[in-house]
Amino acid sequence: MKRLGLLVLLTALAACQTHNPYIADSKPLPPAPGHAAQQLDLSAYPAPPRDYGRYQSWSWQQLPAGTAWASSEQVQEALSNALDQRGLRPHRTGTDNDLRVSVELRLEQRVRQVTEHYGSHYGHSRYGHEYGLWGSAPLVRSYTEEVMRVRIELFDSRDGQLVWSASAEAPSAGSPSERAAALRTAMQQALSTYPPN
Repeated sequence: MKRLGLLVLLTALAACQTHNPYIADSKPLPPAPGHAAQQLDLSAYPAPPRDYGRYQSWSWQQLPAGTAWASSEQVQEALSNALDQRGLRPHRTGTDNDLRVSVELRLEQRVRQVTEHYGSHYGHSRYGHEYGLWGSAPLVRSYTEEVMRVRIELFDSRDGQLVWSASAEAPSAGSPSERAAALRTAMQQALSTYPPN
């Protein structure tokens, strides 16, 4: 056994002494283009941080479509109230708006799983020693839940760039009042990260 270990060690040391066929080599950088000294390439620098404080007003990019469970007016009102709480006011005629708003609304199904442990416990302790019978078995229950998913996108009105987007969902039961509450909750949750820090 010792001889086998010694043989492996000598073989490994011999392998370290062999010539390495790989040689470090690099090519020089190509010369800069002739106009590089006279022209500043702004794409090489990060974009300046966006000033979200200058966004004060908004208008619709496209009016939200109504569905069988939420009318277009309900969606508009819920989003308008949520934006108002973030300091964004609806665009007034005769003034420039700062943001264009788009919202998408969907009902989706989610499968939730709940695990509960059931079992028995029997034990006794005498002089610090425990003995007895313990056991449990997990019981996994799956159920389907309907959720309302909201996606909000804000675009800069001047350049059309997407400046912020978020989505959220809220459990939505079948009654119209509960779905309206879920719509308001999802809007508030989606806008909870605006403005970004």
